[in-house]
Amino acid sequence: MVERYFAPCPRGLEAALSNELTHIGGTDVVPTDGGVAFAGDLALALQANLESRLASRILWRVGGGTYRNEKDLYALVHAIDWHRLFKPERTLRVDVAATRSPLASLEFATLRAKDAVCDRFRAEHGVRPSIDKRAPDVRVHVYLTEHDALVYLDTSGEPLFKRGYRREAEEAPLRENLAAGLLALTRWMPGETLLDPMCGSGTIVVEAAMIAASRAPGLKRTFGFQKLAWYDGPSWQRLRQKAQDRLRNAPDSVMIFASDIDRAAIAKTQSHLTAAQVKDFVAVECADVLTRDAPAASGVLVTNPPYGVRLSDQERLAAFYPLLGDALKRRFAGWTAYLFSGDMRLAKLLGLKVVKRTPLYNGALDCRLFEVPLRAGSVREGAVLKSRTD
Repeated sequence: MVERYFAPCPRGLEAALSNELTHIGGTDVVPTDGGVAFAGDLALALQANLESRLASRILWRVGGGTYRNEKDLYALVHAIDWHRLFKPERTLRVDVAATRSPLASLEFATLRAKDAVCDRFRAEHGVRPSIDKRAPDVRVHVYLTEHDALVYLDTSGEPLFKRGYRREAEEAPLRENLAAGLLALTRWMPGETLLDPMCGSGTIVVEAAMIAASRAPGLKRTFGFQKLAWYDGPSWQRLRQKAQDRLRNAPDSVMIFASDIDRAAIAKTQSHLTAAQVKDFVAVECADVLTRDAPAASGVLVTNPPYGVRLSDQERLAAFYPLLGDALKRRFAGWTAYLFSGDMRLAKLLGLKVVKRTPLYNGALDCRLFEVPLRAGSVREGAVLKSRTD
C-alpha cells in the first residue's frame, strides 16, 4: 500500500534531499520550500529514518482535508482511526504549523486537534493518552494552508540530526544534517582528500567519516516508529543488521583531516569521532588555519569559519578574513574551498574569486556556501580556476 510522507530539511537542501530519498527508494518525490514530499510503503519509513543524512524528520501522512474553521479541523482529526496507529497508553504531543491559515489562533487550533485525538480514544477505549510536551512517545503534526489541513504522525521521534553520539544536553552550532548537506553540495566523495581546518566540535568531519565508513546515520539511535502499533521489531532488526554488515574499515591511508587552533575543540572532535565509531577515518591535529599546510596536493576544503554578532567580533573578523584568504591562496593551490558562513562580508574580505554562492539556512540564520577554487599566487592577483564540475 502506498503511503505519503513529508521530510522537512534545512532550507536550501531540498534538491539534495530529493536525490537522497530517490536513492533510498522513495517515489513521487517532490521538493517544496523547506522539505520534500515522497511516497512508498511503510517499510520505507524505517529505511528513510535509518539512512537519510539530510532530512530533519520523516512525517507520515495519516489524514487531512479541507477546512474553514476550528470545528472543521476538529472533525478532520477526530475522523482518523487513531487506535489503529498507537495505543492509548502512549504519551502524546500535538503541534500545529500554518501558512496563510484563516484561523485566528494556532494555540487554540492545537488545543482542538489534541482534543480530537483524545476524544476519539476516550470514545472507543474509555481512556485517553496523557500529554507529554517534553519527551512524548507519539508526536502528531498538523500543517494548515489557506484551505487544507494535513495530519502527520512523526516516525522519527527525536530530530534526525541527533545521530546518537553527542551528549544529551550538547548542541552543535552546525547541525549534523546541515553538515551532511554541505558535503553533498561540494560533491566530495570518499577517496578524495577532505579537510576542515576550523573544525570546532568536528561535525563536518564526523559526517564525512560516516559517509566514508558507509555508516547509516541512524544506526546508533531509536525512533518514533518503534512506539507505533504497526512496528515490527524483527523486520527492523533485519534492516539494522543489513546496515551493520555493509560497514567499511578505515583505509590504510587517511583521506579526511581536521584541525583547529583550540585544543578543547580538538579534544571534543576526537571524542565525537570515537563515540560515532569512526575515529580511524580522520587525522586530527591542533593547528592554526593561517599557518598549517595542505595535507595533499589537491582536495576539498570545507569549513564553517567564525562569524560575529557583536561589533567587536565583526571588527576582529574583518581583519581575520583577508589573512584567511591569503593563507588559502598560498598554501592550498590546487584545492577547492567551500566556506559556509552567515557573514555576507566574507566573500569580499577574503580577496578571492567566489564562483558560486549557494543560499542556505542554519536555523533561521541566512547563510551562504561560498565556492572558491584556489591556485598559487597572492590574493591581489585575483585569478580564478574553472569551478569543479560534476
